Amino acid sequence: MTAVARAMMAKPRMLLLDEPSMGLAPQLVAEIFNIVRELNTQEKVSILLAEQNTNIALRNANYGYIIESGHVMMHGPAEALRNDDKIKEFYLGISKEGRKNFRDVLRKESDKHADLHHH
Repeated sequence: MTAVARAMMAKPRMLLLDEPSMGLAPQLVAEIFNIVRELNTQEKVSILLAEQNTNIALRNANYGYIIESGHVMMHGPAEALRNDDKIKEFYLGISKEGRKNFRDVLRKESDKHADLHHH
């Protein structure tokens, strides 16, 4: 947060935050994102966020890009991405069958593709 405070002294129009949640307790992550949201709404600072925690990123963003291995896989309004079944399954660990881990999702996708190759 010291780096954000120091950056704000220059009165920027945009801040780039790279993994602000990395290694932090959930309470601290929530507090950091509350501050970032305030900077955006009250100080009118645009925020460019690079974050692996898809859930918190999409809950706090207006627009999102899902990037894997340097390629944009999906993009759109954050709310639409949060509600997308593929995003829920692959990045949020939630599916119609309930909560899943990434390994289960990959196994299911692999099984689907194996079936396609056998026909």
